[in-house]
Amino acid sequence: MIQADELTKRYGDRTVVQDLSFTVHPGSVTGFLGPNGAGKSTTLRMFLGLDAPTRGRATVAGRPYADHPAPLTQLGALLEARSLHPGRTARHHLTALALTHGIPRSRVDHVLGITGLTEVADRRVKGFSLGMGQRLGIAAALLGDPAAVVLDEPVNGLDPEGVLWIRTLLKSLAAEGRTVLVSSHLMSEVALTADHLIVIGKGRLLADTTVDALVREAGGTTVKVVTPAADRLRDLLPGPATRVTVEAPDTLHVTGVDAPVIGRTAAAHGLPLYELTPQTASLEQAFMDLTHDSVEYQGAAA
Repeated sequence: MIQADELTKRYGDRTVVQDLSFTVHPGSVTGFLGPNGAGKSTTLRMFLGLDAPTRGRATVAGRPYADHPAPLTQLGALLEARSLHPGRTARHHLTALALTHGIPRSRVDHVLGITGLTEVADRRVKGFSLGMGQRLGIAAALLGDPAAVVLDEPVNGLDPEGVLWIRTLLKSLAAEGRTVLVSSHLMSEVALTADHLIVIGKGRLLADTTVDALVREAGGTTVKVVTPAADRLRDLLPGPATRVTVEAPDTLHVTGVDAPVIGRTAAAHGLPLYELTPQTASLEQAFMDLTHDSVEYQGAAA
């Protein structure tokens, strides 16, 4: 279990993380989301003891990461995949880490196999592609067979096969009962991988919820209706919460009324329907709606 308890970090007069509290539980994949400058990287660094909190606590299995006698067995992390010596081979890099914890060399071979690096294990990492560097960083995170894993942008540089592999890996780690926290800007991938979400903005907690709940609260479901009697149907739909957007003369987008009600209303008045399709809002749109006021850098239209 990973826990932030009123976590605050200031650099001079600038507050990067403020009163942040949440718990990442074992057995599920938790997405850690926020716009650029939200404080995600600083929060992850505090969990790893790389930055000291100004106030509050960041704990792994009930204690600060640095207080564990063998921290790699408690939490494996990937923050910066390229933060390693370019002259070392992948095997030497992992072996050096293993020696700090008394981890057997057989475990080095095991994680090289998990990440698909066995054939390049004895190549110097300065010649690695971005995707190969990501795989090596993930291998290092898994080296201690940790109870918890924290990965920052793990699919960067991976090809489609690699993206599918990391998605499957994360789910399998959670299914084994591990705590899995993943930071990413790829909303489509988070939607496919994560069970739970922690969303922050300007260093504060914005949401601690499931993917489905965030999407439902942000936009709910829109029903696409295609009918030659669009004007008549629009006037018949009930309720003050109903909102209808006209896309074309025969096409409506309706919120506030579900598809069965629309279908029954049309049938009761003899109105033909050519299409009646519920369309759930995307996680990307829900995230943008939630964090709109927390975006630090906003571009302008060209």
